[in-house]
Amino acid sequence: MTGPRPTGDRLGRLLNLVPYLLARPGILVSEAAADFGVTEKTLREDLELLWVCGLPGYGPGDLIDMALDDTTVTISHDAGIDRPLRLTQDEALALVVALRMLAETPGTGNRDVIERALAKIETAAGDQADAPVEVRLPGNEKRLDEFRAVVERGHALRMTYYTAARDETTERVVDPMRMVMVDGRAYLEAWCRRAEGTRLFRVDRVDAYEELDEPSLPPEEAVPHDVSEGVFRPGPELQLVTLRVGRGSRWITEYYPVEEVTRSGDEWVVTMRVTDLGWAQRLLLGLGPDVTVLGPPELLTRIHDQATAALDQYSTPGR
Repeated sequence: MTGPRPTGDRLGRLLNLVPYLLARPGILVSEAAADFGVTEKTLREDLELLWVCGLPGYGPGDLIDMALDDTTVTISHDAGIDRPLRLTQDEALALVVALRMLAETPGTGNRDVIERALAKIETAAGDQADAPVEVRLPGNEKRLDEFRAVVERGHALRMTYYTAARDETTERVVDPMRMVMVDGRAYLEAWCRRAEGTRLFRVDRVDAYEELDEPSLPPEEAVPHDVSEGVFRPGPELQLVTLRVGRGSRWITEYYPVEEVTRSGDEWVVTMRVTDLGWAQRLLLGLGPDVTVLGPPELLTRIHDQATAALDQYSTPGR
């Protein structure tokens, strides 16, 4: 498997799969794949993902279960997906805030659809959806207009920028080149004098900025990125990370670009490229014992050292 499939298409298919299969126990996998317009291999991958979906708790009786063999599939436990959804106050509020944030995101397509869905949920939730929360993203339209104006005026920019991959905030002076929109997010493409290279800066991660009087003068080697297939384009120059992944963490193969997935029973061996081992270290520590790092050795050492340091904190008296 190379790279993720369109998330929206798969989510819609997964939401339809369970009621479809409940109404057709023992259906041929090939027939179900034909009805959904996908290959049999893709449908089997969807069914494997459904195995780790269900209700909070994620133990026996909480997850969707099925009988899947070489030719047929039958849902044996639907984990309550056939019952009408009842949102708690916290769930209703979280969903409303998420939709408000999505509606505020610059470049989001089908904004009218989002607003109609938000209105329906707010109406259904009633007082549960009332909250003193006003969503405003840092990368709003006003900021985008200001950045576009800086690009048009041809001025350099000083900014404070948060780099999520390294979990650090830095001060930079950049020579703006253009504004681009990728997957609903706004980016400033510029020559970074600190990194001495062309970089894409997410507008919502710019903490502060100041337009300078000096002109923007990107050097000749400042070549724009090809973002036709997304911002992250893993290549052989990046670090290769190899993981043994349990069932509960297979979702990372959908959320992050991966180079290869080798299946062996309930465990998968996954290889992926990363720009920074520090980012991989934080991700994998958060996944816990469901993921085992097979390489590179430097990443193994990093995770071992950080885990050991954390355990030492527990054994220190007075802490």
